[in-house]
Amino acid sequence: MSLANGLNRSDRPSAMVLRRCAANVASALGVLSRSPRMESFRLGAFSPVSIASVAIAAVLTFLVLAMTIDPLTARAIRNLPSWVISFFQEITDFGKSGWFLWPLGVLFFLLASMPPVLTPVSQRVVAAVMVRIGFLFMAIAVPSLFVTIVKRIIGRARPMVGGSLDPLLFDPIAWQPAYASMPSGHTTTAFAVLVAFGTLWPRGRTVLLVYALLMAMSRIVISAHYPTDVLAGAVVGMGGAILVRRYFAQRHLGFSMNKAGGIHQYAGPSLSRIKAVARELLA
Repeated sequence: MSLANGLNRSDRPSAMVLRRCAANVASALGVLSRSPRMESFRLGAFSPVSIASVAIAAVLTFLVLAMTIDPLTARAIRNLPSWVISFFQEITDFGKSGWFLWPLGVLFFLLASMPPVLTPVSQRVVAAVMVRIGFLFMAIAVPSLFVTIVKRIIGRARPMVGGSLDPLLFDPIAWQPAYASMPSGHTTTAFAVLVAFGTLWPRGRTVLLVYALLMAMSRIVISAHYPTDVLAGAVVGMGGAILVRRYFAQRHLGFSMNKAGGIHQYAGPSLSRIKAVARELLA
């Protein structure tokens, strides 16, 4: 993820910016798609028996929770004070992935469009920042996109859809919002944010955990999801972000991986370094 140089000086400034941005984005995609330096995760490492056992256990757990916790919770929230429901209705939209993906995407493209006037050291600082922004974007976008598609294929009805409380009401491949309850998309995003941002900034994990739990609770309180939908979303969000981190580590992008599979984060540029790059651009 390095900055492009050597553009035609006769081009208009806007065309030069677009070409520079396109070149750097293409370079970044090329780095992301390169072969891993470490052994990749392979499903074949697990026997068919172990995979089947996990799948059966997951289905049985879902059925038990769907027939017990889901209906009890759905009935209990009807007795909550109106101000509690109003509070969660106000905050629940902060679980949408757009709150994170749009700023991260815009920032990435802005950095990719920087003029080729920086020193080599400053270019490496910008590249390091771009790697971390790319990681945050992918760690949130990948599980969110996965859930957006999968929940419409599963086709689980949201609470009270169909006129009655039926946690086992499904209409697979319905591709309708009313039958897109499992997993919860907002919860997936919130827990992916918890893992992604918490990886880069461990001191903020407590605040991030509170945010994720509030988003998960809001989906249940406003009757948009059952508890099992939220649980599935949390698992997918965290698992997806962890897999993206592993993907980056295998390519030594912001992280490294040892032979035992342990992942370690590279030290990022300091705030003073970033300020120095900003001063260099403004000079």
